[in-house]
Amino acid sequence: MLEKIKKIDWSIVVLLCGFAVISSLLVYSATLDDPDITVPVSKSLTIYTISFVLFFTVALVDFRIFIKTSWFTYGFGIILLIAVYLFGAEINGAKGWFKLPGSYLFQPAELVKLLIILVISSYMAKRNGEQMRLGQEVIPIGLLVFVPFVLVLIQPDLGNAVIYLVILLGLYWIGNIKYSHVLIGTAIVGALLAGFFYLFIHYHDEIKQYAVDHKKTHWVQRIDTFIMPDQVSEDEKYQAKRAKIAIGSGSLTGDGYLQGNSVHKNFIPFAYSDSIFVVVGEEFGFVGGAVLLMLYFLLIYRMILISIQSTDLSGSYLIVGIVSMYVFQVFQNIGMFIGLMPITGITLPFVSYGGTSLLINMIAIGLVVSVKLHQDKPSMFKEA
Repeated sequence: MLEKIKKIDWSIVVLLCGFAVISSLLVYSATLDDPDITVPVSKSLTIYTISFVLFFTVALVDFRIFIKTSWFTYGFGIILLIAVYLFGAEINGAKGWFKLPGSYLFQPAELVKLLIILVISSYMAKRNGEQMRLGQEVIPIGLLVFVPFVLVLIQPDLGNAVIYLVILLGLYWIGNIKYSHVLIGTAIVGALLAGFFYLFIHYHDEIKQYAVDHKKTHWVQRIDTFIMPDQVSEDEKYQAKRAKIAIGSGSLTGDGYLQGNSVHKNFIPFAYSDSIFVVVGEEFGFVGGAVLLMLYFLLIYRMILISIQSTDLSGSYLIVGIVSMYVFQVFQNIGMFIGLMPITGITLPFVSYGGTSLLINMIAIGLVVSVKLHQDKPSMFKEA
């Protein structure tokens, strides 16, 4: 046990501690003057403390145990997604949470991201780096993602559903997929996207009325804001517009900590959660945003190094899946507030307030460190 602790990548631990400090400061600022939000810093620190315990616990356990049991955990995740759709709590138009004692919430869609990475890593590692076959690997792996994708999409939770696809693409890429399969997949996805946007625009009024009738207007508004901004009312564009103004007002160095006008006058919805980058931009400016991105870069850089050094393909695949997840989440979360991406309910990893999101992210990093600690052991997979 002591030897394992000595081998832990402490640079990653330092980065996580940095994120914990940044997150606590930003959450405090974002909730300081809002009497309708009760998210005390003590609660945020409590979740971070629990997350660090989980991080070290997972890191000291051989990651192959999680890989070996991935089919069972994947099945459990699918059951959770079905259960939350049937019996879960509806928040902000999406039915994706279980209410827990003490005002805590559990979001199965966050957990399933990690379970998908584990089960695909297990499936792909059996090929020992050989090219994936269409019928034996490419299609079955795609189906493993398609099932939870649909279950999360109907909640509706577009953000996490898209992350599942990004994870799939990242693992396809590292899994030695044939270029011909890439071209076929690209053509199919391109056709589906073109068809979706054509139908969405052509039957826009009917779709919007259906969303109103079923109280699912928020996802239509988010797509409208991105692809049809001229047809969106000022109220519907409110969050995106105010976010751009707030970030722009921060200029180079920001207005100063606790001095963000838009944040403290409650002009930014969910400033402590999905919109927390707006707090960074307004109070710390371009410099603050650049420093935060640098921290993400260093974390991802360390993860990629561990993946390259891993002697077990399942460990390398596992890390690539996690890196794909983080890269997209950071890009999506920041991009949606500067007009590059549509607004979705995706949190900023390690910074946004959110119990399930933070716990799963810390467990994921624990798995990465576990790959480093246990890479000298023989692989559990034999050649296919």
